Amino acid sequence: MVPEINYWAVLIATASSMVVGSIWYARGVFGTRWAKLANVDMDRPGASAVLPIVVTVIVSFITAWVLAGAMNIAWHFYGGGYLLAALGTAVILWAGFTAARFITHDAFEGRPTSLTVMNIAHELVTIVVMAIIIGVWPPAGTV
Repeated sequence: MVPEINYWAVLIATASSMVVGSIWYARGVFGTRWAKLANVDMDRPGASAVLPIVVTVIVSFITAWVLAGAMNIAWHFYGGGYLLAALGTAVILWAGFTAARFITHDAFEGRPTSLTVMNIAHELVTIVVMAIIIGVWPPAGTV
């Protein structure tokens, strides 16, 4: 069984990750604190964000696509509301993969706990926003 995926929802979910990240890491929100904890100089001359942005778009598309497929499989398996299946799947995947991996890597790298919490919280918000977009716009013929 190949899960049905609404690619328009996946594309909008991909774009939403850029919006969430732009707000989350803005200087007036968490950007200044993040830069200090991560030892990132946000004002370094000649620094280009082009490559990191391109990578982020690609990775965000993959995340949204996998999330949409997993949501559809979960919805077919459990039934119920598509949005609820989307949110439940997103939080479970975030906890089991994203948060768990961040915590493991950051512990071995000796990163500050507050940086880990800030980054996994950002990922949770990102994935929940993606889930809402995909959950309210299920593939045609599924709901």
